[in-house]
Amino acid sequence: MTRKSWIQFAIVGLLWGIPYLLMKVAVADIPPPLIVAGRTIIGASILIPIAIHQKSFMHAIRGIKYVLPYAFLEMVGPWILITNAEKEISSGLAGLLVATVPIFATIFTSLRGDHSVWQPKRIFGLVVGFIGIVALVGIESITGSSNPKAIAMCILAAILYSYAVLMVTSNLPGVDGVAINGVAMAITATFYTPIAIAMWPSNPVSLNAVAALIALGVFSTAIAFMLFFIVIKEIGPARGSLTTYVNTAVAVVLGIIILHEPITLGIIVGLPLVLLGSYLASRKSNLVVIAES
Repeated sequence: MTRKSWIQFAIVGLLWGIPYLLMKVAVADIPPPLIVAGRTIIGASILIPIAIHQKSFMHAIRGIKYVLPYAFLEMVGPWILITNAEKEISSGLAGLLVATVPIFATIFTSLRGDHSVWQPKRIFGLVVGFIGIVALVGIESITGSSNPKAIAMCILAAILYSYAVLMVTSNLPGVDGVAINGVAMAITATFYTPIAIAMWPSNPVSLNAVAALIALGVFSTAIAFMLFFIVIKEIGPARGSLTTYVNTAVAVVLGIIILHEPITLGIIVGLPLVLLGSYLASRKSNLVVIAES
């Protein structure tokens, strides 16, 4: 990797690590449906014009029968689950739970006929990763550090993320990711806008919450996607997918430093196991993590 590639890689990792912090700040005053609608309206308004300029927009439209379910699996479902979960759990824990995406993606890949998952290193990674998940969930639940329902919501979001990527990349392999995600964001915004209007907050909304929502839409929803696909072209999908581990570290560290979130026993035990397991399980895989936040 060149110095330029390393810088871009680091920026993507940062941009996809801060959403958990931004969602935590925004959800204090703004209802989750409004957060999802707001970030996707911003994201779609940035990505769709770029896709039109690149003449890739119509390719995504022609593949709408795959882009539509992708939107629900990648954005409509996960983003509301994670945002709601962050009302009950720390941003760092949410980021850590979502880092299980490569583990579930490896399992789905195997079920779809790719038996390379049965390599000893990848099996070991699956085992270590699941031990980390069990330890993390068990410790957080037993000690009362976190809400079990919120934890389950984040894990479900990770499962949806992992299948969404496999589904859309296998059915639309030649379609530009900016166009796919721009259209998917427009679909998500259309779905949540009526709900957001109905749940419009009657309480005063802080400037911090508004700023967090705008930053979430501009930086972590639009710009992060654009940079990610630039990185993929330069370093390949296998290395590009490793942004997952950078995201998690950023989410945990920012939560502790900025939001003063506690370093729980569950995080201490689960973090290294989940990251190691995810890394080993996804080795020699061509999976591309399109988005995790």
